[in-house]
Amino acid sequence: MPVPHELMASFVDVPVNSHFPLQNLPYGVFSRRSRGAQPSIERSVGVAIGNHVLDLAVLQKAGLFAGQLKSVDCFQKGTLNAFMQLGKPAWAKARATLTRLLSADEPTLRDNLDLKKQALVPMAEVDMHLPADIGDYTDFYASREHATNCGMMFRSKDKALSDNWLHLPVGYHGRSSSIVVSGTPVRRPRGQIVPPGAAQPEFAPCAALDFELEMACLIGSGNAQGEAISTADADDHIFGLVLMNDWSARDIQKWEYVPLGPFNGKNWATSISPWVVTLEALQPFRVAAPGQEPPILPYLEHPQRQTYDIQLEVALQPGGSDTASVITESNARHLYWTWPQMVAHHTAGGCNLRPGDLFGSGTVSCEGPKGRASLLELSWGGTQPFTLDDGMQRTYLEDGDTVTLTGFCQGDGYRVGFGSCTGTVLPVT
Repeated sequence: MPVPHELMASFVDVPVNSHFPLQNLPYGVFSRRSRGAQPSIERSVGVAIGNHVLDLAVLQKAGLFAGQLKSVDCFQKGTLNAFMQLGKPAWAKARATLTRLLSADEPTLRDNLDLKKQALVPMAEVDMHLPADIGDYTDFYASREHATNCGMMFRSKDKALSDNWLHLPVGYHGRSSSIVVSGTPVRRPRGQIVPPGAAQPEFAPCAALDFELEMACLIGSGNAQGEAISTADADDHIFGLVLMNDWSARDIQKWEYVPLGPFNGKNWATSISPWVVTLEALQPFRVAAPGQEPPILPYLEHPQRQTYDIQLEVALQPGGSDTASVITESNARHLYWTWPQMVAHHTAGGCNLRPGDLFGSGTVSCEGPKGRASLLELSWGGTQPFTLDDGMQRTYLEDGDTVTLTGFCQGDGYRVGFGSCTGTVLPVT
C-alpha cells in the first residue's frame, strides 16, 4: 500500500519548511567546488533533498537505474536536455527510483556508506548552473491583472485589455543567450531613451530598471515541425517549472516597442532558478484555473482546465542595507492562461518545440495591496514612490539592489518549493 504523500520521509535530514523534501526532488545541474572554493568545470545532474544534492551520475555509474535509464548516459551531460527528451515515462521511472532510494526504510543507499558519501553532496559545496541548454525562449503575457494594470497606465481603464487578449495567450520571442542562473549579477543596460520633456531620443543608461515576477516551464519532449500539440497532450511535453525574473528596461522598452514589441528593453538579462520542479511533484497542488469569458476557440479548450497553487514572493534589498523588504505577494493560480493553452497556441501553426525550450508566463500579478508583481505596477509607471522597510524609497531599481523571488506549494506538513531566484544590479559600464 503506498505511503500517504504527507507521510513520505527520507533518511536524509530535511529541515522543517525546507523547499526540498522527498515529495519534491527537483532536478538541477551542479558542479562540486574544488579546494580553495574554485568552481569545478565538471557538471552533472542532481536532485535536491533537504540541504544536499544527490548526484545522479554517481547513481547511474553504480547501476541503480534500470531499463532505459541504465543504458542511456543522460545524467553526465552537464545539462538536463538528454534526460528531458526521453519523455514522460522515463521521467516517471526516474522519480519512482529516486523516491525509493531516498526513502527512510530503503537500505540500498542509506546503508552503503561509501556510495552515500560519493552521491550526497552538501549544497554549500556546489555551484549551480543553468539546468538546460535553452535553445529558444518565449515569454507570454498570461496574467489578466498585470495586462489590465499596464493597459490602464498606457491606454485607458475602458480599453485596458487589447482586443485579442481574452482570445489568445499573447507572447513574444525572447533572447535565450542572455538567460542566466540565479545568483548571477546583471548589469544595467544602455539604450535609446526619450528623457521626460525631450522630443528626441538619446543613448543613455536605463533610468527605469525593473524586475518581473514570473514562472517558466521547460519543454521536455518536443514535436515535429508541422504538428500541433493539443491542450490534452501538453502536460506530456512539459518537464517542469522554475522561477523567472524577466529584467526589464522600461524607458528603453517604451521608446522601441511600437510596432513589433520589446527588443533591447528585454534582451539583456533574464534570471531563472536552478531547480526544476516537475509536474508530478506539483500534482497534489492542482487547482481550478480562473474562468474564461468570452468563450475561447476550440483548440484552446481543455476539459480539466487546471493550474497550480504556488505562493510567490518578491523581496528587494538595497545595496548596503541589511534589510530585505517583501514588496510583492502573489500566486500562480491567478494566471488567466494555463501552460497547456500556451503550448497549444505556440504550436497551433506547426511550430516545433525542442527539449530545453523555455516558456515564461509573463508577470504574475494579482489583486491586493502587494499583488503588483513589477515596479512598473508598484510605482504606477514611476509616478508613485513607495517606502521600503528600512525607510528607503524606490520607484525603479538602483545600482546595488538585490531582487529575490521565492515560491512554494504548501502541503500538509511539508512544502514543495522552488528555492530562490536572485540577482543584484551592477552599474553600467
